[in-house]
Amino acid sequence: MDLTQIAQLLDQTLSPDGHVVRTSTEALDRLSSLPQFPFALLSIAAGGQNQGQRVAASTYLKNFARRNIEVSHGSSSRVSQEFKSQLMRTLLQAEASVLKVLVEAFRIIVVAEFVKQNSWPELVPDLRSAIQSSNVLSNGASSELSTINTLTVLHALVRPFQYFLNPKVAKEPVPPQLELIAKEILAPLLTVFHHLVEKARANHGRKDLETEKILLLICKCLYFAVRSYMPSAVAPLLSSFCHDLIFILGSLSLDHGDTSEDEYLLRLKTGKRALLIFCSLTTRHRKYCDKLMQDIINCVLKIVKCSSNISKLDFLSERIVSLAFDAISHVLETGPGWRLVSPHFSFLLESAILPALMLNEKDMSEWEDDPEEYIRKNLPSELEEISGWREDLFTARKSAINLLGVVSMSKGPPTVSSNNGSSASSKRKKGEKNKKNNQRSIGELLVLPYLSKFPIPSDATASDPKILKDYFGFLMAYGGLQDFLKEQKPAFTTTLVNTRVLPLYSLSFCPPYLVAAASWVLGELASCLPEEMSADIYSSLLKALAMPDKADTSCYPVRVAAAGAIAGLLENEYLPPEWLPLLQVVISRIGNEDEENIILFQLLNSIVEAGNENTAIHIPHIISSLVDVISKSIHPSVEPWPHVVVRGFEALAVMAQSWENFMLEEVEQNDSSEKKASGQGAIARALSALLQQAWLTVPLEAEASPPASCIDHSSTLLRSIILSVTGSSVIVELKLSELLLVWADMISDWHAWEESEDMAVFDCIKEVVSLHSKYGLESFIVRQIPPAPAPPVPQRSIFEAISVFVSEAILQYPSATWRAFSCVHILLHVPKYSSETEGVRLSLAAVFCRAAFSHLKGVRSKPPSLWKPLLLAIASCYLCHPDTVEAILEKEGDGGFATWASAMAFACTHSSEAGLSAKSEIKLMVMTLLKMTERLLGVGNPSGGLLRDCFTSLIKTSIQLKELDEEMEEEENDEESEDYDNDDEDEDDDEIEIDDEESESEHEETEEQFLERYAQAASALENGTVEEGDAEDQEVEIELGGLEEADEQKMVLSLIEGYHHVLIKGQALSPELVSSFINAFPDSTSFFHQYM
Repeated sequence: MDLTQIAQLLDQTLSPDGHVVRTSTEALDRLSSLPQFPFALLSIAAGGQNQGQRVAASTYLKNFARRNIEVSHGSSSRVSQEFKSQLMRTLLQAEASVLKVLVEAFRIIVVAEFVKQNSWPELVPDLRSAIQSSNVLSNGASSELSTINTLTVLHALVRPFQYFLNPKVAKEPVPPQLELIAKEILAPLLTVFHHLVEKARANHGRKDLETEKILLLICKCLYFAVRSYMPSAVAPLLSSFCHDLIFILGSLSLDHGDTSEDEYLLRLKTGKRALLIFCSLTTRHRKYCDKLMQDIINCVLKIVKCSSNISKLDFLSERIVSLAFDAISHVLETGPGWRLVSPHFSFLLESAILPALMLNEKDMSEWEDDPEEYIRKNLPSELEEISGWREDLFTARKSAINLLGVVSMSKGPPTVSSNNGSSASSKRKKGEKNKKNNQRSIGELLVLPYLSKFPIPSDATASDPKILKDYFGFLMAYGGLQDFLKEQKPAFTTTLVNTRVLPLYSLSFCPPYLVAAASWVLGELASCLPEEMSADIYSSLLKALAMPDKADTSCYPVRVAAAGAIAGLLENEYLPPEWLPLLQVVISRIGNEDEENIILFQLLNSIVEAGNENTAIHIPHIISSLVDVISKSIHPSVEPWPHVVVRGFEALAVMAQSWENFMLEEVEQNDSSEKKASGQGAIARALSALLQQAWLTVPLEAEASPPASCIDHSSTLLRSIILSVTGSSVIVELKLSELLLVWADMISDWHAWEESEDMAVFDCIKEVVSLHSKYGLESFIVRQIPPAPAPPVPQRSIFEAISVFVSEAILQYPSATWRAFSCVHILLHVPKYSSETEGVRLSLAAVFCRAAFSHLKGVRSKPPSLWKPLLLAIASCYLCHPDTVEAILEKEGDGGFATWASAMAFACTHSSEAGLSAKSEIKLMVMTLLKMTERLLGVGNPSGGLLRDCFTSLIKTSIQLKELDEEMEEEENDEESEDYDNDDEDEDDDEIEIDDEESESEHEETEEQFLERYAQAASALENGTVEEGDAEDQEVEIELGGLEEADEQKMVLSLIEGYHHVLIKGQALSPELVSSFINAFPDSTSFFHQYM
């Protein structure tokens, strides 16, 4: 293979010219099929002409490995031993920039070959030898192998073992591969680690860069090794290793360390990794570290003292303080935790926790310069879209709040008799729970008395910097006490909030920092606030929500904190006494600033969802106001839409759905007044105007089309407009036909599917078809050829565009299976087709049939319940055009028509497995089997197995349908008496339900039960027993349109009467089946006299 050519192509991938990059990448892709291609990439990565070329070769090799190496059980190895050996040699000698990329390719191969298949026996011995003979560890002998490189490879090798590998096993043993790594490499490395620490201790603070890198890499490897498992070779060495980590942590100078030095920065990273190891040991492997906990506590107590200077610490130093707080929390939650930590409670509270919570200079600077970051770190709520995995959000303040919550809930060891004291103090027995509940907690004994020392600001003292900083910390502390306050009497919390939080809102001037913190506290305490405080709390939060900016200080964080608090209260069903003032404040604020609008839209969603009928009556006015605001930010030619528009559409969709639910309730109560009808009309006009601006005002340019933003929410709005239609004139007034044409075109070309979130499209399709059935829509089934001067080319109709979307959903989106197939039935059977439009239905049936049968072939090996929607979809197509469907199925292969017919017969004879239960499903089966039997009789082979199966299934399904009809009739007759009985039983049910809730609250899931439950769920996922789509989708009755009027019972009897001499005599029916059919249909007795 020509290395020069590949090297040139790799150089071209670094070109700033996009066309050159694409061309060279395509050329490399063509060459990648050659067997020597990966070897060539390795050669260039090791000895390329320049660093850019070497990194490019490494990058392409990483992507090549990701594309071509399968990570699966049972498959044979696809990577040659020769390549693996060359890769190892290259890694051990590569420069840092190449190693960083190339090790990712190595990790992909390790997962596939070593972790999944355990098929690389030379790997561990070879790596052990390389580490031993590397430059730092070779006892003075010169070596070309870099110790840093060998440990980087080890790090990539151990990393996959940080998580459990087999989730189907509740108590998974340590994998043999990890045991081997621990025995051969990690255990000896811990001895090396100890010697390096001793060397660092002897240097009296002087640090060597290479030594610090080695210490960090060994710590990382050990962290991944013990994060989930505990290798047997590592356990005996933990004591020495942890004491070495304690020395490293003790060597950190968090207050005045120079992080600009690479050596000290590496030492900080090693310290951070040490604390992560301590947290893993205390939570996952306590029995191995019980004797070490005292030393760990003594170590981390020294670290948390640095919280008093938290504003002066850099990010990494603060993260170490945060992890030190976390380590104390983890230890305190263990059996011996109380004994170890309780002597230090006062110190922690006064010298570590409260200093971390107090307002500092960094907070004030961030408030003004980056308010979003300040809110994310200090005032988090459900309204904030943040990732739980962002490490920069794990601040010392959050960890201190969490520790304060754990401390406040501590109650000490159980009080027991002396002769049983030793065993009872170390084990938490069920019988001791009530005794422990009678003890006073540390929150009551220490935390609250200490917090009460801080005076609440008054008008005279609110501007005092010390009072401001101290009381901010006091409020932050209250935010961590929700679990403690839940255990107190309501009057306790009432007094606390009335005397220590709410008075801040009444001050003539209160610093916004305190108001924001107070609002956040109210949101955090939502689960334990007494009902009688509702009016005062909402009144205070509304003041904060409407607080304008001060002359020199922004109040944006105050308003966001208030919005988050209100959302938290509503989430916990803590409702306001009046809804209108809340709605008025929110609506009045929307439209001021885009970022604030996004928060307010989310809050509005929460209000409407929680308020139900209390807010629904205001929805027409709210929607009209919001449409005016949103329309100002819509630019039809801009794609994607601004975030504020997206959030606005989401809020409108929530309100439209809430209004629909409200109207349904009113109809059930026969209370559909003119006022509500006018409200529906106002909503429809406002939403139509908005969609017209978004979709129908696109500049008249060639190929121009509206942006496909907010498809799901737009579909909800469009459906709301359709539901308001009361006549053809309304369709014209609202420009529904024009809107539907645009919408249908958008969904047909839409490929940005978001799985289960985007289901409103299917609901809208159903309403569109229903609307056409009632009033007739222009350009629905066939679209007229446009008049001159436009080209005489027919465009897609609404119907055809919808069909493209549905067929794509069938093939591409498993989560939409049920809803997509419900639309198949509606599109084929609900519209009325004329002779001119029947051709459209024929082509539609063909498209749906191909898509469904393709999907069916993919799930043939899965449970029959997954076949049902596919079988029913093909059945609908078959009833429309049986000749076409039979031809398509035969052409598709894999048994074709016989495969589908056999699957139909199986589903009918095993209805419990297939999940056939709804009347519409069974009726569709009967109609299809009837058609199939008629056509098979026409072939003239009465003794054929397929005819026998179809006729037998037809008999069984007809019996099932008749029995279901009788059951439904009996249920209707029994409803009144059941309702009466249920009224009498309501009180008893309530009492039972309360008892059940109490018993559930007392029973806490153990770790073993948790792991067992998740193991069962993992097994179900792998075995394919979890069905596609939501369960609620599967319970929806399918709509059969004109087929609903068909008398299938009469048709079945007519078929038997006409062909009983062939069907009865030619088939071997069981006497039990015949008897059941005669009982269901007595008129058929004469046809089965030979079985009597």
